[in-house]
Amino acid sequence: MIKAILFDFGDVFINLDKEGTNKKLKEMNIKDFPESLVAKNRDYEQGFVTSDEISDHYRTEFPALEKEDFIRSWNAMLLDFPEYRFKFIQKLAEEKDYELILLSNTNENHIKHIQSQVPFFEDFKKCFDAFYLSHEMGMRKPNVEIFEYILNQHNLKAENCLFIDDTLENTEAANKLGFHTWNIEPTREDVIDLFTTKKELF
Repeated sequence: MIKAILFDFGDVFINLDKEGTNKKLKEMNIKDFPESLVAKNRDYEQGFVTSDEISDHYRTEFPALEKEDFIRSWNAMLLDFPEYRFKFIQKLAEEKDYELILLSNTNENHIKHIQSQVPFFEDFKKCFDAFYLSHEMGMRKPNVEIFEYILNQHNLKAENCLFIDDTLENTEAANKLGFHTWNIEPTREDVIDLFTTKKELF
């Protein structure tokens, strides 16, 4: 029996263009990204480096990059947040049938941008019993410890949880721990169809 539903944020609630940042940087003739930058991005997602430090790191690597250009590029992957998805989770929260948990790999710059662009963001947060952001936790998906942490924090068993995420490696990691999972395909599936798409669980 499902007692808790864990939701990713990007491409589950807010639409993403995952190549948006790279495309924006390429417009400024920045095309080759060393492995050190990829590692630094992961560190930033876990809060191990600050927003200023990630900006400085990029601008050291690419001296022509202004701070404002970096932030604009960094946030270019964030698209719209359809209000009907907010209404969906709001209704689910009002019904109180399930524990609702958000679990997102994200970073301070992205959250600040979303707060400034999405007028209902604070009300969206209130729909959840817990709102976990990787950069505040010092952990990120698909690492096992992040899932174990949530199970322990909420006194849950994996077999009583459904985890929804658009990234296959994340749902595979959760599945190995015994979670029910939905690897949502954002180009043809929508979280608001949860109870028809995964009706066998409810």
